[in-house]
Amino acid sequence: MTGGEQRPYRAGFGCFVGRPNAGKSTLTNAIVGTKIAITSNKPQTTRHVIRAVLHRPESQLVLVDTPGLHRPRTLLGERLNDLVRTTWTEVDVIGLCIPADERVGRGDRFISGELSELKATVLAVVTKTDLVDKRRLAEQLLAVSELADFAAVVPVSAVSGHQVDTLVEVMTGYLPPSPQLYPDDMLTDEPEQVLVAELIREAALEGVRDELPHSIAVVVEEMIPEGQLMKIYADVYVERPSQKAIVLGHRASRLKEVGTTARKQIEELLGTRVYLDLHVRVAKEWQRDPKQLRKLGF
Repeated sequence: MTGGEQRPYRAGFGCFVGRPNAGKSTLTNAIVGTKIAITSNKPQTTRHVIRAVLHRPESQLVLVDTPGLHRPRTLLGERLNDLVRTTWTEVDVIGLCIPADERVGRGDRFISGELSELKATVLAVVTKTDLVDKRRLAEQLLAVSELADFAAVVPVSAVSGHQVDTLVEVMTGYLPPSPQLYPDDMLTDEPEQVLVAELIREAALEGVRDELPHSIAVVVEEMIPEGQLMKIYADVYVERPSQKAIVLGHRASRLKEVGTTARKQIEELLGTRVYLDLHVRVAKEWQRDPKQLRKLGF
């Protein structure tokens, strides 16, 4: 590079894909540094395409958060998969996330096959490197690099922060030269109500048995600012009365915990005191009913 030559400003869209639970949302949060995409140790919890905007002096990376791709069993599942594929066609760079502590499997091969047909640059991101030793990591990096012809293979740990900056450097390097896409102070283009609903949903999922993750939806009915306080009225929807009992807990003790956890998170997000009014409602078989899906925002 000759003296005084300016590197072009780059801006564009990136996303992380991979099997459910491959560490995509946790990585997005680590990169952006704020809690934007919800994380839960239950697979398949991200439903909304949340864009997180990463501002740097020479670039702007807009991260799009997609649900994990999976074999659909319900109408909701099919809609989620369509959403993933639509998102993939609109981004410039894609990071295929493969956990360091699980062998490369059929799901990874299926997804990398799907990605090979896109015009986006595809990187492999080996996540959760803090869970394995150096030898196992080396084996995994080799196995991953044999999976497809990736532009790069980057090992990261979202938990320890190891190589997270490196990954951002690599991704922004593949963005097209472009003027800034979003204003400086923007972190996400999701309306606050969606983020609030996601935080409530995350709190409701914690500690709930395996049969429930798909069966919980949250609708924020109203957000009313009153002086220094934000009043939030929200409904947690489940599919069956038996699930309602699980979410409520003994004498509504579980719902109280959910409310307390969610309120703290929402206060951090909004930077104001929050009054949270939560109700659990039953919407029969909502995952299979197009009308209900629309009402619940899918």
